[in-house]
Amino acid sequence: MLNIVLFGAPGCGKGTQASRLREHYGINHVSTGEVIRAEIARGTELGRSMEEYIKTGRLAPDAVVIGMIANYVAEHRDAAGNIFDGFPRTTIQAEEFDKILGGYGLGVTLMVDMHVPEEELVRRILLRGKDSGRADDASEDVIRNRIKVYREQTEVVGAYYARQNKYFEVDGVGSMDEVFDRICRVVDAHR
Repeated sequence: MLNIVLFGAPGCGKGTQASRLREHYGINHVSTGEVIRAEIARGTELGRSMEEYIKTGRLAPDAVVIGMIANYVAEHRDAAGNIFDGFPRTTIQAEEFDKILGGYGLGVTLMVDMHVPEEELVRRILLRGKDSGRADDASEDVIRNRIKVYREQTEVVGAYYARQNKYFEVDGVGSMDEVFDRICRVVDAHR
């Protein structure tokens, strides 16, 4: 099973590239952000508890996110593969993720880190915010906080996968096709 962790700061293009990778490789796309936003839209208990974290740009609690992913893996363990977009975001999540997958005889194949400079990230998110309707995409202060939280709490997950020789960085600046080709070259070389 091909299990790709698609990694990068908010606004790097993970969602766009994950959709393309899903089609190209015939595997599932798992976006924790979309799952959480759907829960908020439905007004569920999980959604209500997560709403304040999202509004302020903070990360969701590990236990909640790990539980969502554990349920997903249990229900999709026979899939051809998965792209995990937005997970894991902490070293604790990465360690638990390895345990979850290992329980089914599976593992992370590779992590692809889409690197984009901060000013480009801010520009992209503000642009996206004009259409997305997401409050966390409309405020430069919230955006910069999301990037700061990413740098402080999430970026270290790359080191976790680097120790397993599963970490690969790609340049996330360029056309969608250019970035997609870079990612595919990495995936094809390490599947």
